[in-house]
Order: sequence, then structure tokens, then C-alpha cells
Amino acid sequence: MLTKTHNELLECLKDAGMRITPQRVAICQALANAHDHPSASQLYEKLKGQYPSLSLATVYNTMAALVSQGKVNILGDAGDGRVHFDAFVSPHINLACLNCHQIIDIDSELVPRMSAEVETTSGYQIKGSRVIYYGICPACQQG
Repeated sequence: MLTKTHNELLECLKDAGMRITPQRVAICQALANAHDHPSASQLYEKLKGQYPSLSLATVYNTMAALVSQGKVNILGDAGDGRVHFDAFVSPHINLACLNCHQIIDIDSELVPRMSAEVETTSGYQIKGSRVIYYGICPACQQG
């Protein structure tokens, strides 16, 4: 699956009136390259060594701007009490393990069809959707 490029995320921040700082560039790049659906605190921990002036507030504010512009989805927690983010906003399914807290993406032709059905029956113009299932992953079931 393709995620947003960090340049698309940076353009979104510019459109939201935010200054493009080295820290925000790093946040966007880390998020665009992430396949693990990180939380804000996980992004902060990953980047603080390279950017000592980075604050957790900067990460939260950056994520809030990206979410408000519809470029990033909030997935909620995966049983770990942290809010996770997904830069891949095209319709797909997320599976969250309540044991190890891993979140993975699953493609399904049913999700776009379901969105189309909801749009047709409700009259809403659908701008996006999130489908997340919670359970225990195969690795945790074995362990």
C-alpha cells in the first residue's frame, strides 16, 4: 500500500498555515514511511535523538493539523492506551492486536463498496472511512 509522501504532508501543513521546520519535516517523513501506525509519543521517541529541540507538543500539533486536513486518520488505541495514526487514508481495514498492540493494514474490495453503499443510501458525500477490527494476532495466539 502506498502512503502519503512526506511532501504531501508538508504541503498540508503549509495550507494549514504552519511553519515548515526541520522537526515538522522529520515528523512528516517518519509518518509517511511508517507501516506500524505510530502514536505521537512513538514518533517523538523516534525523532528526539536527532532533534533535541523537538517537543511532544510539536508532534501533537503537527498530527492534529494533518488529521484536521484529512491527510491522516486517527485509529484510536490498540489496547495500549495510545492514539495511533495512519497516513494511508484510502479505504482499507486495520487489524489491531489487543495483546502486542500491532496494527496492520488489510486491503479489501468490500470497504470501497461499503462506502459507496453508505453514500447512496444516506445521501452523504463520503470523504473517508475507517474500519478497524480488534482481536489477537496469530503470533500472540501461538505464544
